[in-house]
Amino acid sequence: FGDGYTVILRVGGSSPALKPVEDFVQQTFSDSILKEKHHNTLQYQFPYTQGALASIFSQFTSNQHRLGVEDYSVSQTTLDQVFVNFARHQHGEEDSPSYSNPVDITDELPLRPLQTS
Repeated sequence: FGDGYTVILRVGGSSPALKPVEDFVQQTFSDSILKEKHHNTLQYQFPYTQGALASIFSQFTSNQHRLGVEDYSVSQTTLDQVFVNFARHQHGEEDSPSYSNPVDITDELPLRPLQTS
């Protein structure tokens, strides 16, 4: 679970175009795995291979402006990320239904405004 690099890309613009970046990463690094995708951020897992770090920096540096990548970071996978990935695979979190745990507030009193002196 922890063998490799975590690459986080942040795409600029008010309406960031993530698809060209995703296509570029898939074509350039076919063994990469998209782990998370948010408004303007993509997080990938790259496997460790000989020369991978140099290749990652080289490709992103030379294509950064063309793809609209504002910034990116490359780090070794942390122990926390290993644990989260392991737990996700152990419990089938991706396939499990979401659970609801509503809070009963029927016995609570409404808040009163504070009086200041």
